[in-house]
Amino acid sequence: MEYVLTATKNEARAGSYYDKIAAFYDLTFKLNGYGRSLDQYLANYPLPVSRGAKILDAGCGTGLLTLALLRTLHFPVSITALDLSATSISAARKAVDESPGRTRDVSFAEGNLLSLPLSDNSFDLVVTSGALEYVPLGEGMLELARVIAPGGHLLHIPCRPSAATTFLEILFRFKSHPRQAILSHTKDHFRMVHEYRFPPLQIIGWSKTAMLAQKT
Repeated sequence: MEYVLTATKNEARAGSYYDKIAAFYDLTFKLNGYGRSLDQYLANYPLPVSRGAKILDAGCGTGLLTLALLRTLHFPVSITALDLSATSISAARKAVDESPGRTRDVSFAEGNLLSLPLSDNSFDLVVTSGALEYVPLGEGMLELARVIAPGGHLLHIPCRPSAATTFLEILFRFKSHPRQAILSHTKDHFRMVHEYRFPPLQIIGWSKTAMLAQKT
């Protein structure tokens, strides 16, 4: 089945908005320590993938999570970094090109999270952070589950409701989903492996958690 790149009005606005603020967004996350926190998390909880794994960074933004994968995985993999914002993809491509990691492991695509231009059951791991907040949660989770192979995994790093998140919602024009809603929709397609709360002294801990789940 082929999927076309169509977007809802809200998604189109999100892509256009991030085209305008990509540089500011990138600088913000370079300065706030998110990358270091991701490195620590991935060091303590190694990703369930092996050499040659196919990985999708769904809603890659300016490449923060893609770069963390390259720093963490010390064997060749195939990473597809996808985003709705062409400007963000350009920034992510530049960041990967300038990184000391295996840049050949990464390819880039522009696409809609609700209608991924990707085949069913084609990825061993999907990672996503700050993307499902822009779409209906059930529809987004269903589409991510579609492209994950049976037994594959989803690493979702959602925003949890908090005072810090309320500020981010205004700044970046998204809406976080309640924890119970995330758990419910995750369990429609996956078996929860673990839920991790970033330490409160890390800036990422003010707004984010990490949920790893395996496709059933």
